[in-house]
Amino acid sequence: MTKTFNWKIVIRTYGALLLIEALFMAIPTVAAYLYGDHDGAAFAVSTLITLLFGAVGMRWGRNAQRRVSEREGYLIVALVWIVFSLFGMLPFYLSGALDTITDSWFETMAGFSTMGATVIENVEVMSHAILLWRAIMQWLGGMGIIVLSVAVLPLFGLGGMQLYAAEVTGVSYEKLSPRITNTARLLWGTYVFLTLIETLLLNFFGMDMFDSVCHSMATVATGGFSTKNTSLMLCSPAIQYTVAVFMLLSGINFSQIIFFLRGKPDKLYHDEETRWYVGAVLICTVVLTLGLFVYYAFIQPAEWLPALLERNMLRGYAAHAEWAFRNSFFTTCAAITSTGFASADYMLWPKLIWVFVFLMMFTGGASGSTAGGIKWVRIAIFAKNAFAEMYRRIHPNAVLPIRFNGRPLSQTVTNNVMAFLFFYVVIIILATMIFIACGISPGEAFATAVSGMGNVGESLGQYGPAGNYANFPIVAKWVMTVVMLIGRLEIFTVLLLFSPVLWRK
Repeated sequence: MTKTFNWKIVIRTYGALLLIEALFMAIPTVAAYLYGDHDGAAFAVSTLITLLFGAVGMRWGRNAQRRVSEREGYLIVALVWIVFSLFGMLPFYLSGALDTITDSWFETMAGFSTMGATVIENVEVMSHAILLWRAIMQWLGGMGIIVLSVAVLPLFGLGGMQLYAAEVTGVSYEKLSPRITNTARLLWGTYVFLTLIETLLLNFFGMDMFDSVCHSMATVATGGFSTKNTSLMLCSPAIQYTVAVFMLLSGINFSQIIFFLRGKPDKLYHDEETRWYVGAVLICTVVLTLGLFVYYAFIQPAEWLPALLERNMLRGYAAHAEWAFRNSFFTTCAAITSTGFASADYMLWPKLIWVFVFLMMFTGGASGSTAGGIKWVRIAIFAKNAFAEMYRRIHPNAVLPIRFNGRPLSQTVTNNVMAFLFFYVVIIILATMIFIACGISPGEAFATAVSGMGNVGESLGQYGPAGNYANFPIVAKWVMTVVMLIGRLEIFTVLLLFSPVLWRK
């Protein structure tokens, strides 16, 4: 480490970030007293501890040079989820909601990384404060703590393009304003707007306001933490459709949504990644709908179907088709956007459908969205490069540039995608091997590793929609939190910290 590394700006930035976390932690603290929860004191102490460390960090770095280089930027971004989780786990542990540090750490990291995997076996006995804090953690982690910070840090005399560039996911990002702080504020303004609209709609369709707020935060963040043990399985079709639509919207690049709201729909319509993403959702929904309809109508009729057919055959099949479409659309959006909500337990469906849902977990949403996964821009570039390589085998002298959105991509971008996919697969394989060594079955180990890298949450088997990670081995839980972090930061931000090149003077 060279002496030119600006440690004071790093400490000062973390101090400011902890002040922000303390502010949001105060919200469930107030809720605990309003609802008469028993853990108000635990939240109050956690808030004060976070506030104290934030103030100390600001004080210690008060004379720091206002310079954030790539090195400081990557370090801040890579470790902010760890710092936030260290303090974010305090309410779980101090209140006794979770008995061990391991479980408290796992739940908190799953929140901030928006993975949504939980170690809580019965969330419905949790206090309002705990449930609200789980939703807030996902909401903060969804758009990105750093993007929020870039919008707020100037108030503390901080900020920097390096933080935004290091945190925003995908192959590229797009500024909506000449000033990066204005871009961050526009993104967060849209984020808040979508959250408010969904909250009002869920409440209108019969969900109480508290649950509406928690589910809206988790939806827009593509997180998946629910206030119910059965997720959204017992909710009305109107609520399930609403959540599915907002999961779909949250998987779109937020810059494109802002252009659409500004009266520039052409940018959204003509964006190639959006077309790949929406097209995949439509195709997967249709395939899944046909599979469910045919299987439960003709191959193995559902128990409730004969009663519908006796009343009216046409209406009976129509009701069955609606059920198949609704659950297919919801499950597709939940898997592709890495949200992890469930309208039905797909582990009760035919095994071939399990595989289909599992494959969707690899994909993710669009770059610049809150979704996890590989992202469709990378999938598109990989596919185009693969077909171009086949054509080059036939015509070795042909010049075939890879184009995206009508513009040729540099070889650097293509190499970046290939390197990302390589490391993505390697990390999944390593995690799978560790999980198997911990005693998890190979199929569940592989599915869980994929779920962790994609920040999906739900997996297969006992870790599927109706399960949880309470019985996950202790070592596997700690490894999974590392996988969550790497998946959330899209690999390179973490790997660069171990690169000697980054730390050279």
